[in-house]
Amino acid sequence: MKLDNVIAVRKDKTIYRDGNLTLKVFNENYSKADILNEALNLARVEETGLNVPKIQEVCTVEGKWCIVTDYIEGKTLAKSYEDNPSMLEDYIKLFVEIQLNIHNQRCALLTKLKDKMRRKISLSGLDATTRYELSERLDGMPKHAKLCHGDFTPTNVILQSDGTPYILDWSHATQGNASADVARTYLRFTLKNDTEIAEKYLNLFCEMSDTPKQYVQQWMPIVAASQMAKGKPEEKELLTRWASVCYYE
Repeated sequence: MKLDNVIAVRKDKTIYRDGNLTLKVFNENYSKADILNEALNLARVEETGLNVPKIQEVCTVEGKWCIVTDYIEGKTLAKSYEDNPSMLEDYIKLFVEIQLNIHNQRCALLTKLKDKMRRKISLSGLDATTRYELSERLDGMPKHAKLCHGDFTPTNVILQSDGTPYILDWSHATQGNASADVARTYLRFTLKNDTEIAEKYLNLFCEMSDTPKQYVQQWMPIVAASQMAKGKPEEKELLTRWASVCYYE
C-alpha cells in the first residue's frame, strides 16, 4: 500500500488515496478498540444498502492501524454549495433527504444512542446538578431505534459526477432517536459559525419530516453536553450555555 497521496489530515489520522482505495491511517496512540469499532460500524451500515464506501480491510501500515475502503470519486456536498452558492437551498434539501433516508434504516447491533449519550454526559465536566438534570431529560426522551449517523455534515457526503450521494465516516453511528441526530448536525453547523445554514437546515428538516422544532430543541442541551466530552477549549463557552437545561425551554 502506498502512502504518498494525502487527501485529508485530521487530528489523530491521515487519509490517503491508493488507486481505487482509501486508506485511513490512525496515529499510534489512537485506541485500537475505537478503530475496530469504526470498522464494525461501517460493515453493519453496509448491510442496510445505503451508499457508503465498502470496507475492504483492516490492517497495519508502517506499524499504524489502517481501515481500507473503496475510494469514492466526487465532490463533497460542502464544496458543491461553496462552488455554487446560488444553489445552497437545493443542496440543503438534498442533504435533508439523505439524512431522512438514513433514519429510515435499522441497524439493530449498533450501540444505543442513549447509552452513548449517558457516558458522554458523565465525561462532560459539567457540575453534578447539571449532569443529573441532563441525564433525567435523556431518560425521559422517547426511545427509538433509527439509524443515526452521529456526525452528519456536508463534508461527510460525497456527490459523484452523476449526482449519486455517498455517506462517509460512520465512526459515531448509533441506533436511537433521529431528532438527536438532527440536533447534533445543527450543533456542528453552529460551532462552525454557519448559523444561517443551521437555521435553514433545521427548518427544512422539521418541515420535510413533520417534526416539531421544539422536539429537536429538547435534545440540544444533551448533545451539547456530549460534545463537551471532547474537551475543546474553543467550544466550551457555547456548549456550556447550550447545556443549560433551561436554555431551550
